[in-house]
Amino acid sequence: MPEQKPCILVIDDNEQMLTLVRHTLEAATYRVITAESGEAAMPLLENQPVSLVLLDIMMPGMDGYTVCRLIREQSHLPIIMLTALDSDEDKVKGLDAGADDFVTKPFSSEVLLARIRAVLRRSQPGSTTPAAAVFKSDNLEIDFAGRRASVNGKEVRLTPTEFRLIQELELNKGKVLTHSYLLQHVWGPEYRDEKEYLHFFIGCLRKKLGLNRRGHHSIESISGAGYRFNV
Repeated sequence: MPEQKPCILVIDDNEQMLTLVRHTLEAATYRVITAESGEAAMPLLENQPVSLVLLDIMMPGMDGYTVCRLIREQSHLPIIMLTALDSDEDKVKGLDAGADDFVTKPFSSEVLLARIRAVLRRSQPGSTTPAAAVFKSDNLEIDFAGRRASVNGKEVRLTPTEFRLIQELELNKGKVLTHSYLLQHVWGPEYRDEKEYLHFFIGCLRKKLGLNRRGHHSIESISGAGYRFNV
């Protein structure tokens, strides 16, 4: 019996966009459910076996950021935001709300499907785990198994992708990891040339975990090479 494809919930108030995305996903044999608002989507998450959410940002009523935060309060379900907004400020706001990735409108079917495959893949438990289930250094504590992080005893919300990124850095602390290594090991081969994408996520991780100091207890940029986690 063939393996059943994941179910994807698409939330967008634009009927044409919903139809386009549904046809794209169903052609790739994904199961699809749709909602035209955040209010309509939340009950579906409670009653359907959803594997991933595609979420528009600009919607009447609850906007995408609000819906994203509500989902993240309940689960680590992967979330990709579909957005016409392409500024770093908007992306940071989405990551703070708990998004794992962005696809900027207009987008091709190939790009959307590649991002879905990548996010689903990295939302699975990693093939490697840190030597210690809990990492502690100064005021920072990360429980990789429980997917919890705190700074000065205050919980910090990280997305599944951010957990995978800090886990890869922690596994190789003190070593220089190249841009291509991090992109392929954390995001996948679809992202191997997207250095700016990596820079953006590193910046978010530094901000959330207070890892932007020089030297001790930092994610250090190695010019022209990559990054090193100093602890």
